[in-house]
Amino acid sequence: MRIPQTMKVSVLNGVHDIVTEERPVPVPAPDEVLIKVTAVGTCGSDVHYYEHGRIGDFVVREPLVLGHEPAGVVVARGADADSHEIGQRVALEPGVPCSTCTQCTIGQYNLCPQMRFFGTPPIDGAFCQYVTLREDFAYAVPDELSDEAAGLLEPLSVGVWACRKATVGPGARVLITGAGPIGLVATQAARAFGATEVVVTDVNAERLAVAAELGATGTVDVSAEAIADTGFEPDVLLECSGVPAAIGPAIRAVGKAGRVVLIGMGGDEIPLPLAHVQGNELEVTGTFRYANTWPTAIALAAGGDVDLDRLVTHRFGLDQVTDALTVAARDPKVIKPVVLPQVSRVA
Repeated sequence: MRIPQTMKVSVLNGVHDIVTEERPVPVPAPDEVLIKVTAVGTCGSDVHYYEHGRIGDFVVREPLVLGHEPAGVVVARGADADSHEIGQRVALEPGVPCSTCTQCTIGQYNLCPQMRFFGTPPIDGAFCQYVTLREDFAYAVPDELSDEAAGLLEPLSVGVWACRKATVGPGARVLITGAGPIGLVATQAARAFGATEVVVTDVNAERLAVAAELGATGTVDVSAEAIADTGFEPDVLLECSGVPAAIGPAIRAVGKAGRVVLIGMGGDEIPLPLAHVQGNELEVTGTFRYANTWPTAIALAAGGDVDLDRLVTHRFGLDQVTDALTVAARDPKVIKPVVLPQVSRVA
């Protein structure tokens, strides 16, 4: 397989400043594979870096390649890499930990302080034509999965991790706040984990309709009806909106000994209905990315329990990354824009 010497890369130089450049194709280290990138989902964090140049302590101080939801094809291997054949289609887990710190050795590698995560300053991401990755973080995907679905195993992993943190199981009654991409994959993951009732809230009627299509047993437009008025008492809350005003009412709906998992990224601080949490002995926890989720995510998507292709609403080429990151402001029907790096533009 012929590999070019240079590739096209979409680079964020600063707020609202993205350009396409030529860069050398990277060379894989001994334990890495070189991957030709076929599809990359866009994420709210990509949009946030484009709009604001930072997320919390992560600040764009030098040119940065965004994109952390990639899939591709293995086209070359390092000297010690032998897990994948050339031509193998793969999904990429976009964060490589150090594997030696305390968090890594106890299995919580998502909390590794030395994590090198795609598209997070100063680590370049996958809005480019080729990337290298440690071979054990590239997962073979079956033919049942499209390239776009293989890239969206990354947000699905967020949903899988949240369901694990909440111990969602058979018979669970789950409330999901926010019908964006994470809320929609969390909905499907919760049903796959055995939840019998999954109620999704949002203010966007079209997204609520998609949630119902993808397995939600009920939906609530909270711009017209309060959660408290529905009578639904979940034992699990998966908070995917990140909207502080939505979190308090959602927590108050959770029944005794319920579990609350905060997934959405909103303000640094939120109002917590402490009396309800204490009086009902709720467990409240956050999530940060995921760990050891890709095999489960692949099985769910390949087996038909989760439909990732349904989330893709827009496609763009590598010269259109700015359009991909701003389309949600122009089209209320957006769920998941996808960038196809091997083409310049999609008509």
